[in-house]
Amino acid sequence: MSSRSLLLLRHGRTAWNAQRRFQGQADPPLDDTGRAQAYEVGALMAAVRPDLLVTSDLARAEQTAEIVAAATGLDAITDARLRERGLGHWEGLTRDEVEQTYPTEYAEWVAGRDVSERGGEDREQVATRARKAFDELPVVPITVLVSHSATAMALTNALLGIPQHVRPLGPLANCHWTELYCELHDDVPTWRVRGHNLGAPGTVVPLPAHGTALDDAADADA
Repeated sequence: MSSRSLLLLRHGRTAWNAQRRFQGQADPPLDDTGRAQAYEVGALMAAVRPDLLVTSDLARAEQTAEIVAAATGLDAITDARLRERGLGHWEGLTRDEVEQTYPTEYAEWVAGRDVSERGGEDREQVATRARKAFDELPVVPITVLVSHSATAMALTNALLGIPQHVRPLGPLANCHWTELYCELHDDVPTWRVRGHNLGAPGTVVPLPAHGTALDDAADADA
């Protein structure tokens, strides 16, 4: 196969997303808006005609993948290595609560740095497990991987050969995706970005707060 495509699809919205609450590996389900988003993106995925569908084992991703599976006729493969970045003692807290309770940690996060004090995982750990899961998948023309914003960005950087502290792409909106494609040159795979934050027409939310890194931080599924 001379080329292949990977669509890294973020799950639909949860109540915690709407509340700007850090999720990490906590497991809230899709809310009504998230389910509607999943049905909408399911139709878009069906038009792409993917060959393989893989999902994180967290409820918000699995529920999104179930709807995509029904639309595409594929069975979803579940892999826990594709779950969101563990965020330690931030999980379940809103951004305001983190800022008030852990101001030093919050300042590190806003600056775009890893926050080791909170526990959980760093970006390299997320990239390593996600890349291992991806490398074990069968090679097919089009793969859809239902995951989470930070995990998708970590895997994107890993495939592109970009260091994890560099963030060329912003976070994914709910039920939007990054499309990567790979070409073989002398049997050496080269991955490139074809599109980012692709999805149904309309406003991509959340939008970055002007002049801040609040919504551009690469490690929050919030």
